[in-house]
Amino acid sequence: MSARPLRAMWLLNHTAARAFEVPMLKRVGVDEIFLPKSFPQEHDFRSASIDHSEDANLTIPAQDLELLNSTDWYKPVRRAVWDIVNKHFDILFFILRDGMAVETVARHFQGIALLRAYGLDASLSYSKLISLHKKVGLALEKRAQGFLVAEAYENLAKVEPDWLARKTVYLPLGLERYAVEDDWSGKDDRLLFICPEIRCNRYYRSVYEKFIEDFKGIPYVIGGAQPIHVNDLNVTGFLPADQFERNMRELKVMFYHSTEPRHVHYHPFEAVRHGMPLVFMGGGLLERLAGKKLPGQANSVREARLKIERILADNRGLIDDIRESQAVLLDAMSPKRAEPHWRQGFKTILRRLPQVQALAEARAAKMKRVAVIVPVEYRGGSMRGAKLLAEALQIGSRQCGDEAEIVLSFLDDDSYSHDEFEDLPDDIQLRPFRWQKLGRQQARDSMRLAGYESWAPDGEAFYVPDDGINNLLDCDAWIIVSDRILYPLIPLRPTIHVIYDYIQRYLGFLDRELVDRYADAVLRAEKVLVTTGFTHDDVINYIGVPRDRVAKLPMLAPSFSSASRPRTKSRYFVWSTNRNPHKNHERALEALSIYYGELRGELGCRVTGVNTDGIFDDEDSGIGKIYKRDGKLQRHVEVCGELPSDTYRTVLGESAFLWHPALIDNGTFSVIEAASLGVPSLSSDYPPMREIDNQFFLGLNFADATNPRKMAAALKWMEQNLEEAREKLPSREKLETQSISNLASAYWLEVREVL
Repeated sequence: MSARPLRAMWLLNHTAARAFEVPMLKRVGVDEIFLPKSFPQEHDFRSASIDHSEDANLTIPAQDLELLNSTDWYKPVRRAVWDIVNKHFDILFFILRDGMAVETVARHFQGIALLRAYGLDASLSYSKLISLHKKVGLALEKRAQGFLVAEAYENLAKVEPDWLARKTVYLPLGLERYAVEDDWSGKDDRLLFICPEIRCNRYYRSVYEKFIEDFKGIPYVIGGAQPIHVNDLNVTGFLPADQFERNMRELKVMFYHSTEPRHVHYHPFEAVRHGMPLVFMGGGLLERLAGKKLPGQANSVREARLKIERILADNRGLIDDIRESQAVLLDAMSPKRAEPHWRQGFKTILRRLPQVQALAEARAAKMKRVAVIVPVEYRGGSMRGAKLLAEALQIGSRQCGDEAEIVLSFLDDDSYSHDEFEDLPDDIQLRPFRWQKLGRQQARDSMRLAGYESWAPDGEAFYVPDDGINNLLDCDAWIIVSDRILYPLIPLRPTIHVIYDYIQRYLGFLDRELVDRYADAVLRAEKVLVTTGFTHDDVINYIGVPRDRVAKLPMLAPSFSSASRPRTKSRYFVWSTNRNPHKNHERALEALSIYYGELRGELGCRVTGVNTDGIFDDEDSGIGKIYKRDGKLQRHVEVCGELPSDTYRTVLGESAFLWHPALIDNGTFSVIEAASLGVPSLSSDYPPMREIDNQFFLGLNFADATNPRKMAAALKWMEQNLEEAREKLPSREKLETQSISNLASAYWLEVREVL
């Protein structure tokens, strides 16, 4: 352990718990404590507050404290903030609320992370809560010695599975004010019952309804915050502290309904502290804390009602018996009783801390390796995107001082020519793979062997990328370029999906089963990267990925800085396309027919792109019929097919302009490449193309892709106004501001969040 003061982050905001636990932490040797300065403004934080008092004791730089104070610890926290945390803090207390926030704790905190467990109702357990968030259990189990459950009551672990129960350390909950103050007068002959959130919480609504039925005819006051008004004059709603304390002093008796064996509220102890008689149901945690049956305990509602009626009738014998005996409940919650357990618990924590921190430092120092996985036989723009991503991660990791190794992994099925990857830097490793499908039991066994006992398969099958070496397990993260995998990846490594578009949302060319399969894989990812706001919204609203998991990054484009920018007069324009339906072929051909016919267009059209050879040959297809019946199209439109990169750039560089008539997608690299060659572009007008135009300053010319006549008119305008279109092109210097080297660090910073 370092020589710095022992520091803890207590990332909770419960007012009463803080009043007890902060002093207790100091008693057992914690020198400095950070407390969070915000909490969700939601009804389940009704007992929360903010405390700045410990800031003065923190001997960390002021700017670091300012950053920590401005952080919302109930949401996922960025790696840069955790870097600050790990410089200063050794121990961290957190609660299970937001699964993604807990993931970032487990992934990035390098000390001992303690899940503070105050108990749950009998229908729940902490393992059940963890299982609701698919990644949380995996992330916590991976922490090994660095994760513990700090149980507030000794019986919490009894209902947990072994993998969680053996990580338990007992740090009992207590009360700051534990002595009987005995300022109760009982002059108000009514029963006090605490029941918050009656109209917005199903559990408390049923508690309220049962109370009204069981204690009908007895005068009562119901306290507790009510976010929605309750139509009952006896329900007070939230009260200021002084008025709440006055009720404790003046009302005749409190009834506590809960029989939960592993959870108890604070208000029964507050009643006892004031000296108010407490009638409570047996079988719950209060009986366990008392260690015996107290006069105020009732084993049935009938018994409770009889005792309450006697107290309201001022039966001094019963009142005195209850008041004299119930102080044992406060004694069970006293710091004196709790401190030996906290000291023993902290021996366990501090014994583990040096090893945990040493392992974390070793992991942080280890060079990271990231796999960029191309899941299907992509070529053209999608493969180019994968290669650009790999290059950006390599450059970005160096710029950020991390120096990661990047692996580009592609399907080993002879889809790619020998020179497909010649344009990649030499130090990006190429690794072919095949998908290996694992059934449920195989997947479970694989996860158990890897040390993840809590994981249970929730799908029919899972994929493993079989690279013939070690299933890419030598990589620290798997980045899947697109969503095109039939089964989710087995979660042995953090997964990121790079999603360029969801064309199927708009054109409906995939059946529902495929859409759901692809979506399932993406929903399981730690992070989803997109390059346009349009796709960002689709990932959230169409697929349902939580907003906190989606990151929008600038589009990457190849550097064409060495290309010439000719100004020779050209007799043709280039239509770069492929056979996918979103490319809008029929309307584009209709537009060309109008351009060459009615508008007497003078420029030829050269069609190129992946799988475009023979694109118009099928005379039974819509585009085949249009092409066959129009002789002008046959004379002026030349299909070049898929051209080698150098040949394509020559053809494009000598063209008048590039035409991109697609209906919808994530945009196209082609317009950027054209601009670098001094060639203007005519594009369909849809949101991603507007975003690309803005990012790269392209000066694009736009047309309505749904209207062939307007597209034809735009083609004629381009023919007649080429110089004006060229004048709008960006300078080489402006294009270079969007080069990979200028954008790479943003990509690496997003990826390192999952490492």
